[in-house]
Amino acid sequence: MEDDVMRKVAIITGASSGIGREFAIQIAQKYRTVDEIWLIARRKDRLAEVKAEINAVSGKLVRILALDLTKEADIKFYRNLLERQDPSIRVLVNAAGYGIAGHFENMTVDDVTGMLDLNCKALAAITHISLPYMAGPSNIINLASSAAFLPQPSFAIYAASKSMVLSFSRALNRELAGRGITVTAVCPGPVKTEFFDVAQKYTKSKPYKMVLRANPVKVVKRALFDAYYMSDISVYSPLMKAFRLVSKYLPHNLLIRFMK
Repeated sequence: MEDDVMRKVAIITGASSGIGREFAIQIAQKYRTVDEIWLIARRKDRLAEVKAEINAVSGKLVRILALDLTKEADIKFYRNLLERQDPSIRVLVNAAGYGIAGHFENMTVDDVTGMLDLNCKALAAITHISLPYMAGPSNIINLASSAAFLPQPSFAIYAASKSMVLSFSRALNRELAGRGITVTAVCPGPVKTEFFDVAQKYTKSKPYKMVLRANPVKVVKRALFDAYYMSDISVYSPLMKAFRLVSKYLPHNLLIRFMK
């Protein structure tokens, strides 16, 4: 450690915008067990804006880490930082990720591997590196999606990556049950964020997804509630809960025909 006081920290990836940003603000306001917030994303200027927002509502210390989690050097930097600081991680939010809609064969290889690298590989790496610094009671919150509930044509890689996040989170939650660490997969439907600015690179999103977008404040509030009560999955809104049930009990081959 760099000093004699063990920091109780919350770490949020993808904190520069959208759901990650909202997690950072609400955790700063609500988590009394946290002394310091670490914000991770690529865009340093946007992280500085989030830091200012947190400083306006909370007295917690805020650390900015401008990292690209798809780069091995930045993952190594994160590992080394934890070794130096030796913090007590009370909350880890893996919210970094993105999706691109369109037919798989029309995408570039970089599009495909980029989604998998950030949505899956980076999430697993950050979680693995962070676990030695976690003890109960603490939370890991992984941003999955309602797209994880069944295969989705024209969103094939993104949906598959979020299926991995959901499956991984639920399995890890069971593995860590004896340590007092709860893992919650957050599975929202469409949310009012910048997500669709990136997602529509090849094709326009379906109109119903734009109309049904949820408020990120409410999505995160529900997620933190579910994490507090040790749920392994958080689904916001009755509509998405119904979608989950339909995806669970009806044949996927039938549902995919309607989605296409």
